[in-house]
Amino acid sequence: MIEDVIAENDRVVTRLTAYGRHEGDLPGIPRTGNDLVIRAIVIHRLSDGRLVEHWSCKDELGFLRQLGVIPAHP
Repeated sequence: MIEDVIAENDRVVTRLTAYGRHEGDLPGIPRTGNDLVIRAIVIHRLSDGRLVEHWSCKDELGFLRQLGVIPAHP
C-alpha cells in the first residue's frame, strides 16, 4: 500500500507498506506461516523520462523479528 508519494525536480520518493504471509522457505529460514508487514522508503531519480537511479531503505530488522530469526526486544 502506498502511503505517500513526493515528487520534486528529478526525484520521486515513495513511502510504502507491504503485507504478506511467509509461505515458502527463505534461505536459512523455514516457512513459518506468519503474517508479515514490511515498511520501506524508495527514491527514484528520473532523466529524460527514464528511471536512471534507485535507492531503497527497508525495515529488514522488523522483517526478521516477524520471522522469529531475531528476538523482539522486551
